[in-house]
Amino acid sequence: MSDTSSEDIAAIRDSVGRFMQREVLPVMDEYEARGELRRELVRKAGAAGFFGSVFPEEVGGTGVGYRALSAIVEQIARHDIRFAHVSNTQGGTCPTSIYLAGTDDQVQRFLPRILGGDAIGMMSLTEAGGGSDALGAMKTTARRDGDVYRINGAKMWATSGNECDSGILLVKTDPAAGAKGVTAFIVEPKKHPGYTAKPIDTLGLSKSFRSCALFLDDFVVPVENRLGEEGEGFKIIMRALETGRVVIGSMALGIARACFEDAVRYANERFVRGSALGKYQMIQADIADMSVAIEASRSLMNDLARAMDAGSATNRLASIAKSHASQTAKFCADRAQQIFGGYGLATEYRISRYKCYADLMFVGEGPANVQKILIAED
Repeated sequence: MSDTSSEDIAAIRDSVGRFMQREVLPVMDEYEARGELRRELVRKAGAAGFFGSVFPEEVGGTGVGYRALSAIVEQIARHDIRFAHVSNTQGGTCPTSIYLAGTDDQVQRFLPRILGGDAIGMMSLTEAGGGSDALGAMKTTARRDGDVYRINGAKMWATSGNECDSGILLVKTDPAAGAKGVTAFIVEPKKHPGYTAKPIDTLGLSKSFRSCALFLDDFVVPVENRLGEEGEGFKIIMRALETGRVVIGSMALGIARACFEDAVRYANERFVRGSALGKYQMIQADIADMSVAIEASRSLMNDLARAMDAGSATNRLASIAKSHASQTAKFCADRAQQIFGGYGLATEYRISRYKCYADLMFVGEGPANVQKILIAED
């Protein structure tokens, strides 16, 4: 259980803000224009401890807990959602899977480099035809061949799959067993043949941190890189996704906050018929509704983070908090774009980008309808 105080959380939040303003914002547009991943920025963020909040110091973490993780991710997303996209691969589902299920050797080999930003992580679960049954409908298979597994198939939406140094790949070792036949592997694409990543063209999303389609043709993974036993992939990913939902929910909250702040600023600067836009009651109503939604989502995210810091069961709360935060992001992005009018579609203003990312948060780590099913069934 983390004993990080509210004053410490505030100090961490301020530190993240300074880092984003000093290191990221001055150069991010330049690297986006070139479609280049700025690895040095990832390393600097890792060295600052931004990815290691929920991991102990002996594996490269800081141990400050889930409340700190949520505050860090929200603050990064508030300043630049594109850079926040790396938060889950470096400090969420990928390293959490290794920490929860890895051997001592695996943890020491992979975790410090991922948390420190020296290695780019990845989590690859989704396939083209999987839908809401990503595990049961999985078609990618792994066949053991002596001291290695040979993996064949294709995956979708693998963030940073084209840059990955060490990532988590979930595939079937027993195709007839449904979700119980899924096994997790730690993969090192740059060390072994048979791996091809093709970035997916997306509207409004980062060109530096790309989501990719993966094509696996007898892709070689050493037996010692299997995570847990064969068939334990379902258990591993379900536990890791709780951390992922803290990250995604916090990113959504950062999006909502950025949209709200930009809308308030624009409403004070834009004059219509001699009065600032913010003087009109319909605009005030939108701003008030955005503020209420943000505070409600922040309360839920804080409750989730505290429960996870205390080691409590959080399956339902994680789904509730993630679901609410993602809805808040969509709501605030929509209202902000309406306040901006036609300028809400212009790349001159970041609201157009945040609108696209709000849609992404709605489906990331489980779409809204899946969250409803999880909540209701629980």
